[in-house]
Amino acid sequence: MNLKSIKNKPSFKIATNIYVIILTVFVVWMLFFDENSYLTHREFNKEINELETWIDYHKEKIKTDKETIQKLQDSLQLERYAREKYLMKKENEDIYIIEFDTIKK
Repeated sequence: MNLKSIKNKPSFKIATNIYVIILTVFVVWMLFFDENSYLTHREFNKEINELETWIDYHKEKIKTDKETIQKLQDSLQLERYAREKYLMKKENEDIYIIEFDTIKK
């Protein structure tokens, strides 16, 4: 295989075409080295997905908090919530906390 036989092959002629070389360099540059490269976009898309799940979580949290606020508009529900959550009590009243043991012998 000498240099002359390699130069006459059609694949060599296509590979050494100036337009093909410039296009290849451009594509490699845009995929890996540019500020707006494919790798950067992939990282941004991953971050966007994480933030969207974070937003969905907080929307659900807001929804449950609004429901709790609606329930607490009733004075009986407010009293029940205060007793259960913050262990509040009326005067002359005792509170007993019962804990269940889950360890089986």
